[in-house]
Amino acid sequence: MMIGSLRYGTAVVLILLKSLFLATHATEDGIFTNHLLVQLHEGAHDEAHQLATEHGFHSARKLPFGEGLFHFYPQNTHQRRSKRSLRHRQHLEKDRRVKNVLDQEGFGRQKRGYRSIDEIYIKMTDPLFSKQWYLINTGQADGTPGLDLNVAEAWGLGYTGRGITIAIMDDGIDYLHPDLASNYNAEASFDFSSNDPYPYPRYTDDWFNSHGTRCAGEVSAAANNNICGVGVAYNSKVAGIRMLDQPFMTDIIEASSISHMPQVIDIYSASWGPTDDGKTVDGPRELTLQAMADGVNKGRGGKGSIYVWASGDGGSYDDCNCDGYASSMWTISINSAINDGRTALYDESCSSTLASTFSNGRKRNPEAGVATTDLYGNCTLRHSGTSAAAPEAAGVFALALEANPNLTWRDMQHLSVLTSKRNQLHDEVHQWRRNGVGLEFNHLFGYGVLDAGGMVKMAKEWKTVPERFHCMAGSLQDVHKIQSGDKLILTISTDSCQGKDNFVRYLEHVQAVVTVNGSRRGDLNINMTSPMGTKSILLSCRPRDDDAKVGFDKWPFMTTHTWGEDPRGTWVLEVGFQGDEPQKGALKEWTLMLHGTQSAPYIDQIVRDYQSKLAMSKKEELEEELDEAVERSLKSLLSKN
Repeated sequence: MMIGSLRYGTAVVLILLKSLFLATHATEDGIFTNHLLVQLHEGAHDEAHQLATEHGFHSARKLPFGEGLFHFYPQNTHQRRSKRSLRHRQHLEKDRRVKNVLDQEGFGRQKRGYRSIDEIYIKMTDPLFSKQWYLINTGQADGTPGLDLNVAEAWGLGYTGRGITIAIMDDGIDYLHPDLASNYNAEASFDFSSNDPYPYPRYTDDWFNSHGTRCAGEVSAAANNNICGVGVAYNSKVAGIRMLDQPFMTDIIEASSISHMPQVIDIYSASWGPTDDGKTVDGPRELTLQAMADGVNKGRGGKGSIYVWASGDGGSYDDCNCDGYASSMWTISINSAINDGRTALYDESCSSTLASTFSNGRKRNPEAGVATTDLYGNCTLRHSGTSAAAPEAAGVFALALEANPNLTWRDMQHLSVLTSKRNQLHDEVHQWRRNGVGLEFNHLFGYGVLDAGGMVKMAKEWKTVPERFHCMAGSLQDVHKIQSGDKLILTISTDSCQGKDNFVRYLEHVQAVVTVNGSRRGDLNINMTSPMGTKSILLSCRPRDDDAKVGFDKWPFMTTHTWGEDPRGTWVLEVGFQGDEPQKGALKEWTLMLHGTQSAPYIDQIVRDYQSKLAMSKKEELEEELDEAVERSLKSLLSKN
């Protein structure tokens, strides 16, 4: 049953959304909650609260998307469904005012990163500022000087996040904290776990619900107040959206959180996702997909809500392309590096990651973590995980939005690609490469570490990117067998819808929608190579994934590594097994989806610059060879004499 309607511009994308919903929904165990999605007949909307209480629910909350949709929620949000509540649901379904009732299934969502400076450029009175190496890295905690977010340059230009609101979708925010209170946006805050306007964290002895407060401090902790440290965008407003603190997540809570006050909230920061256990394949359900689509199309007056996502903490055992939130085209997926430029041990790699910021994960030095606010007025030096990376990115984006409030959600992605820097990031497994237009990328770090100074300078002069188009480039539907020792190699040749209204000439995102299964899903490896020769690792091996039944059903693997390329030509998909044990499987579908623009002048300039650099480097190589030849000849003559 489809409730409401998805609105995104092309039938092709609607099909993909539905496919992703079916793929993720089919893999879950059937845990149902006492929360219902209820669609009322026209004329009965004003009776929603009365109707809810009549049928044993605490109240009803109207949803900001769809027609006549309401969230009927119980008094106690921490209880599973009982037989009594099942009777309430059955009676509700028969009420003449009710059009449809949809159960809300419970599923798991996990917080990411929770674990049981010299004042050269800018003067700050905050006691932890000198320990916030990710803001200004002078070598604190054995770090690499200069390896930071370059916020000093952005601040020096006068950008501190003023006028921008960032929502932290998490387990609540300690909005009474003296380092957050002055920047707290109460109007834009809400508690979807308890259904009230006060997203204060629920107390636990182990301070488990400190996650959101720590993330909030990274973004919006006030400056020069002698408390804790300083937020990346220390004059921005922070909103608390409490939505993680219940036994199970539901589609309606996720969708409500993502769509909360999209004309007030500019940036949504999410440091959570499906379980990072190396064997889960999961993503947003139907309502959340609809809310995201509405957000990027209608949020911020049509410029689009900006969704920032932590890429995941599954380490080398996991792949963030198996996370449908981090790998969504509508989110900016952020990975992390530690203070000397190495990868954190928990970092997941995937081709959908756009950029990186900083966290901790290898060093025992207590000051190598992320310094930020903590519960009950406290401070901490121990925030970590990609949980810490995503809010830093949200803060950098807030600086860019202050510099240019007209930036769209796609502008922010383009700016991230163009201004992120390799700096001194390095990974022992994945090398830095250049794609077909010369953009440097890394399978783990994306296009590099965000550069706040570079981003605000480019944002000031930025012109909105051209209209986006979607082309279904081709689809193979035949069954192709896969077995250990032999790679399956398939090709799709495309003109990228040339001559049609939806022609894509310059790529943004590329999706390979794949249906494949194997005797051991974790041993599957999928690579895709573009016509311009850029290879994207769509799926790495996941040694903990023993699935032999579900596989991937119409799963949209996504890559950003071909950004700016011309997609016309032949695309190559390679599928095989890695591992010691022999495996077998079958690929049943590969559909190639291209998303991008018909014009992008700055890409042309990048290509010209890249070709010029190549020509210059070749010229220098020839000159060096000539010099060496002359030197050898001179040595030979001197030895004879």
